[in-house]
Amino acid sequence: MRISERLTMLTFPIGQGYLWRDGSSLTLIDTGIAGSGKQIAQAVAELGLDPADIERVIVTHAHNDHMGSAAEVRGWHGAPVLAHRAEADVVRGIAPPGIPVMADWEVEIFAATLPNVPPAPPCPVDVELVGGEVLDFGGGAHVVPVPGHTDGSVAVFLPAHGVLFTGDTIASHEGQTILGVFNTDPERAVASLRVQADLGAGTVCFGHGEPLVTGGASALRAAVSRLE
Repeated sequence: MRISERLTMLTFPIGQGYLWRDGSSLTLIDTGIAGSGKQIAQAVAELGLDPADIERVIVTHAHNDHMGSAAEVRGWHGAPVLAHRAEADVVRGIAPPGIPVMADWEVEIFAATLPNVPPAPPCPVDVELVGGEVLDFGGGAHVVPVPGHTDGSVAVFLPAHGVLFTGDTIASHEGQTILGVFNTDPERAVASLRVQADLGAGTVCFGHGEPLVTGGASALRAAVSRLE
């Protein structure tokens, strides 16, 4: 799905990823489940580019439906993988993921979803993020720490374009913007939603659900109000 000239959404069997384009340079934000490499390469080709043009891979959080193909993409041409320091060893396959604290209604959804998500192959993390970095794409991409879904969840905000990538900290369901599910720390997750609502993004790209092409900040503020 082409959201704009620079922004393409990749829809995987579970979850979503995004390609951001600066000329012939690409940044991949989340990689889908294991085995999604062919789909990623096809999306790159449809942009008239080559997988070698992927200059970095950002993992918003260390869940298998977001980091599943990171090792495969990195293996093509050595694109560095970036993840938060708190997630890095999970991506590397040497530490377990955090355990979500779920409401009763989440348990059934989690049980139905989990068997459909294959384990992610271990992947090196080339750059450990801590939050506050400004990365060299999209006119300056701000790494925003948004813990709560996982300890090391990050959002990526492009102020020059008003575009926000939320990972799984926020989602869209049946046309409504909601707090993401399966959070390891629900209170911190709500606080991170507030942080992102205050960024003033116009376009908001979720890990699950249709992106908001316009009016993103208003939708996020409305989500905060419903929780309050």
